[in-house]
Amino acid sequence: MVEIVLTYDGDLRSTAKHGPSGSEVTTDAPVDNHGKGEHFSPTDLLATALGSCMLTYLGLAGNRHEWDMRGTQVTVRKEMVADPLRRVGRLTVEIKLNRSFDDKEMKILTNAVITCPVKLSLNDRIEVPIHFIQGKA
Repeated sequence: MVEIVLTYDGDLRSTAKHGPSGSEVTTDAPVDNHGKGEHFSPTDLLATALGSCMLTYLGLAGNRHEWDMRGTQVTVRKEMVADPLRRVGRLTVEIKLNRSFDDKEMKILTNAVITCPVKLSLNDRIEVPIHFIQGKA
């Protein structure tokens, strides 16, 4: 279990403190939802969590197969919808691999990203298209 303590700071801003490390993250409501937008929004952190989780699982797969995954990048594009309530509607994921991988290796990497815990925890109403871009060999 990990404890995270969040404090409302006013003006639609919160601070979250990670129990084990003591590190802190500040969030703001986005400008289009009456906030200042000076920090990640809570839904930005959802998108960040997804991308970070996918990179972690790519790293784990790389470690298992002795592939150096350093330099691999994940870009997540978050799209909000209002149907009827405001929520995340789509998280489009682009994964730029640091090199080329063959079909067998790509199957392993694809399985890694689709089975990361954040992806598995998302509601089915959130679309998550995933696109891989292979790097140079």
